[in-house]
Amino acid sequence: MSKERIDVLTEELNRHIRLYHQEDAPEISDREYDEKMEELRRLEKEHPSWKREDSPTDLVGSVPAKQFGAVVHRAPVISLDNAFDKEGLVEFDRRTRAAVGAVEYVVEPKIDGLSVVLQYKNGRFVRGATRGDGTTGEEITSNLRTLPSIPKTIAEQDEIDIRGEVYISKKDFIALNRKQEIEGGQIFANPRNAAAGSLRQLDSSITASRPLSIFTFNIQYSQTGRKATHIESLKYLAGLGFPVPEHLLCKTIDEVFEQCDAWEQKRHHLDYDIDGLVIKVNDLAQRDVLGLKEKSPRWAIAFKFKAEEQETTIRNIVVQVGRTGVITPKAVFEPVRIAGSLVTYATLHNEDYIKEKDLRIGDRVIVHKAGDVIPEVVRVIPEARTGDEVPFAMPDHCPSCETPLVRLQGEAALRCPNKETCPAQTARGLIHFVSRGAMDIEGLGETLVEKLADSGLLMTVADLYRLTKDQLVLLEGLGEKSADQLIRSIEVSKEQDLSRLIFGLGIPLIGSKAAKQLARAFRTMEALRTASHEDLISIDEVGDKMADSILTFFAEPRNQLLLTELIEAGLNMESKEKRPISGVGENLGGGGKPGIAGKIFVLTGTLEHFTREEAQSRIEALGGKTSSSVSKKTDYVLVGKEAGSKLDKAMELGVTVLSEDEFETMIG
Repeated sequence: MSKERIDVLTEELNRHIRLYHQEDAPEISDREYDEKMEELRRLEKEHPSWKREDSPTDLVGSVPAKQFGAVVHRAPVISLDNAFDKEGLVEFDRRTRAAVGAVEYVVEPKIDGLSVVLQYKNGRFVRGATRGDGTTGEEITSNLRTLPSIPKTIAEQDEIDIRGEVYISKKDFIALNRKQEIEGGQIFANPRNAAAGSLRQLDSSITASRPLSIFTFNIQYSQTGRKATHIESLKYLAGLGFPVPEHLLCKTIDEVFEQCDAWEQKRHHLDYDIDGLVIKVNDLAQRDVLGLKEKSPRWAIAFKFKAEEQETTIRNIVVQVGRTGVITPKAVFEPVRIAGSLVTYATLHNEDYIKEKDLRIGDRVIVHKAGDVIPEVVRVIPEARTGDEVPFAMPDHCPSCETPLVRLQGEAALRCPNKETCPAQTARGLIHFVSRGAMDIEGLGETLVEKLADSGLLMTVADLYRLTKDQLVLLEGLGEKSADQLIRSIEVSKEQDLSRLIFGLGIPLIGSKAAKQLARAFRTMEALRTASHEDLISIDEVGDKMADSILTFFAEPRNQLLLTELIEAGLNMESKEKRPISGVGENLGGGGKPGIAGKIFVLTGTLEHFTREEAQSRIEALGGKTSSSVSKKTDYVLVGKEAGSKLDKAMELGVTVLSEDEFETMIG
């Protein structure tokens, strides 16, 4: 029986490790995962001959994904053993004092995000990587460069590696999921899932659009040597400009207990998610004496908080239609209070998720808040079933327009393909168009947009600019003064910059940052509308998929008609930004340097004397432009250390390859 249980746990945990670390789509809570892992460790200890070669108890993190380059860490990026109660901390303290005598501990919050290592050389950020398996991580430098909280230069000229945790705040997480829901995108299960998914993007413009932050907490490697204590290391990091977490020096284990109790209450009031505390030996010389186990240090331990869970009943399961037609099921609960607020529903993601958890209408379920923020069904209570529970089946037809639903190859979600006349998709598209990040039409909230759509007054965004005061005052709850204000807001929106209009149109894969880049480069809607695939991918951070999405959007007759109607309504179709990027759709003027002006550069690998941003700025200041992909239109590929597939593509196409020395000579 124990051997069968070991097999089951091994396969189950390996699957959850893949979902958590590589697909950023966890299906169980951290607590459930930890409990299963502890059970497997116990069984393997009792029956060592039954331990399998693929046992997850030997893993630190996960194998790096193939789509990212591999980075070998200069120092092991280790994980921590867990303590789930104070008895576990007492045992940790006993072992520590037995080895080193009197000891002081530093207590820090355990940030629930994605662990990364930042490498600096000559005062510049040159490389960033995920933890990976603790020895080798995924190279995600370009994505990490988009985080404003990561210093790009520091007052330390020697080489130094710094470990940190990238996270998304609770407030930003709620806003991100709301945006994803409106746009029909992926709904993230928790802040950690969102942070990991955002960092592990092949398109760094997507990462840049996500509200990511970082806390740094350890010097992994330093060419000049280490500090004497952990507290000194944290002060040093803060002095270099790195965000460091709150921390406190504790002289006894009793003081550590006091912090555990205090943070248990305090965590609900933080703007970022923590799943426990980290207790570390302060003296680094004592750490040397304590040493490491196979995959964790003997000088630190994580104290894990218990997730607040409540029992409730699924009253119903309903579905809603997103802006892109994605059908998302939601569980409607008997209201229950969790972590300080009343919970009435939770997203169930898709049909596969419902089948995996075997959810039925009428089920008694355990619910918690993932990351203390988003309501989530943890598990069903099967022993509470009476036989009256009703299995849920996804609809065959769109609940809004009755169009037969489709499931595209490789997708878990059902979609309504009726983009033109589906009222729900129309309403979601309108809500996106009027939102603050797009046309910013004050006074047009979701409820009013839905009322206007239901009344037949809004079928497309062009209908917004045909609304009259007489039509608005007929709507329930909207008086003459409010109608006047709304008409003025709609009129003002006509003068918004081209970038906001591009974003507001809701072109798939085109976020606000990409919209700004497109507006700067093409300057007019007409130039963008008539751009070729090669024109589009010559814009920095616009890849093949984004280019294809833009071409598909403008090729659809209904979108061509919509643009015509918006032009007739008097909307601004030009960029108002004074300083254009030299390049597509515009003349270079009198500036520029011979040999660079008008030329397209692609940068690849790690540069020694420039950051990538500095090299791009030099090129653009001299009249050239940069692109993220190599094509027949590329003039030069600037190659640094460990160049990848872009160098191979350049050689294949016969594009001129520049070393950094040749580039410096070119720019003088």
